[in-house]
This record gives sequence, C-alpha cells and structure tokens, in this order.
Amino acid sequence: MIWTQLNQWWHAAVDGQEWLVLFGMSAQAMFMMRFVVQWISSERARRSVMPVAFWWFSLGGGLLLTIYGFLKHELVIIAGQLPALIIYSRNLHLIRRERREAGA
Repeated sequence: MIWTQLNQWWHAAVDGQEWLVLFGMSAQAMFMMRFVVQWISSERARRSVMPVAFWWFSLGGGLLLTIYGFLKHELVIIAGQLPALIIYSRNLHLIRRERREAGA
C-alpha cells in the first residue's frame, strides 16, 4: 500500500519532466558536495577549514540550481541563489588574488 502511494507521488512529482528532475537532483547533489568537502577537510585538519573546493562546488551547484529555478519558474530558488553566486565568485576572486600576491 505504501509503495503504491510512493509510486503515485513520484509520478505526480515528475509528471513527464524526468530530465528536469534529474538535472535538479544533480544540481542539488553538486551543491551538497560543498559540505562534504568542507567536513572531510576539517576532519583531516582537526580544525574548521574552508577549502577552495568548497567555493567551487558552491559556485557550480548554485549556478545549476539557478538554471533549474529558471527552467521551473521558481522565483524562490532564483532569488536565493543569484545573490549567493556573487558571494561565491567574490570569494574565489579574493583567494586567487591572495595567492597571486603571495607568489609575487
């Protein structure tokens, strides 16, 4: 009985847009990887660490989620991700500039 309900829910949620659901799930998985990378890096260092990969996963996942929001016409997703993309890009810019200055 519960399997039937889950199956009905799944078909209603997907509703012929399997590719879009797969895209959205992939975007969410990429965005989630930033936390996994940060957690593993912190565990290895035995202190809180923010690796550069965190910002790259944030930017990539946020960009994909923004695209997903546009495709689904989801204003909440778009409004939540667009400002964050600026922050992620700025952090990557600051890291790059710091590394360049340290190497000079």
